Amino acid sequence: MSVTLPRPHRFDVRIAVAGLLGGVAMWALGLYTSGSGVLSSTWGLISLAVMAALELLRRTRPQFALAAGSLALAFDMVTTGNAATILMYTDLAYAAALYGSPAAARRVPVATGLACIAVTLGFLIWWRSPQALFVGLGAAVVSFGPAATGALVRNHRDAAEAARLRAEQTALLAELDRTQAVTAERARVARELHDLVAGHLSAIAIHSTAALSVDDPSTSREALGVIRENSVDGLAEMRRLIGILRDGSGDHEPAPAPTLDGLEALADSARDNGLDVHLDAMHGPLPAPVELAAYRIVQESLTNALKHASPGPVRVSLARRDHCVDIVVTSPYGSRATPRAPGSGAGLVGMRERASLLGGAFTAGPEGAVWAVRATLPLTEGDPR
Repeated sequence: MSVTLPRPHRFDVRIAVAGLLGGVAMWALGLYTSGSGVLSSTWGLISLAVMAALELLRRTRPQFALAAGSLALAFDMVTTGNAATILMYTDLAYAAALYGSPAAARRVPVATGLACIAVTLGFLIWWRSPQALFVGLGAAVVSFGPAATGALVRNHRDAAEAARLRAEQTALLAELDRTQAVTAERARVARELHDLVAGHLSAIAIHSTAALSVDDPSTSREALGVIRENSVDGLAEMRRLIGILRDGSGDHEPAPAPTLDGLEALADSARDNGLDVHLDAMHGPLPAPVELAAYRIVQESLTNALKHASPGPVRVSLARRDHCVDIVVTSPYGSRATPRAPGSGAGLVGMRERASLLGGAFTAGPEGAVWAVRATLPLTEGDPR
């Protein structure tokens, strides 16, 4: 089974070629370092060639290159020595800390520092002279200095990469927040638009059908009056909503949020449209979000009763408990073959969303002979239901 080594980086190839050619040129000119000279200068070409070959691995196998380079440098020390070999070794020490594993980036400076101390102590014992300190200093310049520099550069590079990732994550979170805010605002506007206009349009549809199907001038005139009233009210509500959406236009004052004090007027409007509404509402102020949600749920329930309910009483009940408000709206169910006006189901979705946003509960469905809408709205977020 053959092992394929990764292709060396082009910059590493240039370093290897330049180091090899420079070392050969120094050897040819007789430029040597202060090696021991135990072996002739020709033997130094071996360590030079090995060091140049290891430069090809400085980025892909940095720890192996440093370990093998240390052996090649030790061999070079017993020859006349070559400056190019020493310079390439310093680059291997630098690359081992910069391109090695995170653990290697921490270990290489420590290992080279300990090696320099060991070399200094060894020559002090051997020579018994302060001159041995210069040997340790040279070893530090060749190994510890480049390794520490590589570790420092790596730390800066990692810090810059971490900052870049944090900036990308912050931008991503900001975009997600913006998208969620836009989606929530669209849902809120859709609920408000549906609750403001659906009731008026349903009344218009029902009374226009009655005016077209009954050949009675008085009935038609009465239906047209209801149609006109709902058209004017719906147009006014639409204009107020558009005024709110126009940022800074100054053309429209925002309409005050409806409260439970307006339920009686809402019931009277439903009675004018033909519903037999019986209202049993609590009195007293509630938190503004709860009042708005309760009003809209009752409003949409009456709209649905106008479109779908069979003839009979529509009962609206609001009762306050210690930590919540209970809303119940019932209407006759079961005997009408087709609805008086078409529906899309958005009303039930909107009521459920309003209750959910407050941490409340919502149900709607048939209960025997009636259709019941039940909602429980906590007065404070997180209150038990």
